[in-house]
Amino acid sequence: MTERGLASRREADEWIAAGYVRVRGAVAVLGQRVAPDEPIDIDPRARTLQQQRVTVLLHKPIGYVSGQAEDDHQPAVVLVRAENRWREDPTQRQIRFHAGHLRHLAPAGRLDIDSTGLLVLTQDGRIARLLIGDDSRVEKEYLVRVQHLRPGRLPDSELERLRHGLVLDGVPLKPARVSWQNEDQLRVVLREGRKRQIRRMCELVGLKVVGLKRVRIGSVSLGPLPPGQWRYLGPHERF
Repeated sequence: MTERGLASRREADEWIAAGYVRVRGAVAVLGQRVAPDEPIDIDPRARTLQQQRVTVLLHKPIGYVSGQAEDDHQPAVVLVRAENRWREDPTQRQIRFHAGHLRHLAPAGRLDIDSTGLLVLTQDGRIARLLIGDDSRVEKEYLVRVQHLRPGRLPDSELERLRHGLVLDGVPLKPARVSWQNEDQLRVVLREGRKRQIRRMCELVGLKVVGLKRVRIGSVSLGPLPPGQWRYLGPHERF
C-alpha cells in the first residue's frame, strides 16, 4: 500500500487492523502479500479516520529536545497538554483536545535543544512526508543572532557563500536565502534540514550563532504563539 502511494506504513497498518482493507473481496491481514496487479480496496471510513488526525504547532522553548528524551532533557511533546493550549487558538470551537491526539504524535522535523520557535508535531504521515521527505521543498525560515569571530563586518563574499557554496559532511548545500535583519541578526530561509545546519554554516564563515528561532515553515508562521504553548493546524491551513 505504501509503494502504491495509498497510505503511509503506519496508516496502512492501522487500516488493516481495523478491517478497512480488502484484497479480492476478503478482509486483508497484517503481513499479507499482494501481487503487483491485484486491486486493493479501501473502505471510505479509513479516509475519514485519516482526516481526523491532528497536527500541532508548538512554540518550542530552549531546553527541550524535538524527539525522544535524551540526557535528562524532556521531549517537546510533553508540552502538548490541555493547560498549555494557546487561548487564542483559532480552532478552539472546531477541535477539542483529548488524549487520543497524543497517540503517534511525532515531530516532523527538528529543532535542536538550544533553539526555539515553530515545531510541527503530527499524526498525519502525509504531512510528515511533505515536511521531511527526501524530496521536500518546503521552506523553513529562521531568525539567527550571531557574534562575529573575526574583526570587522562579514564580507559580502562570505555572505554569498552562506547563500550558496558551502559544503557540510562532503555534501554541497542547497541554495539558501540569507540577508541581514540588523547588525547582529540574519534571516535565513532553507529548503533542507541537515543536523545543526545553520550553526555549522555560520561557523564556516566566521560567525557564532548565539540565538536561533524558527519563525515559519512553508506558509505557516509562528506568529504570536507564546513560548511553551501550542495550537492545532487549522483545517484550511497548508504548508
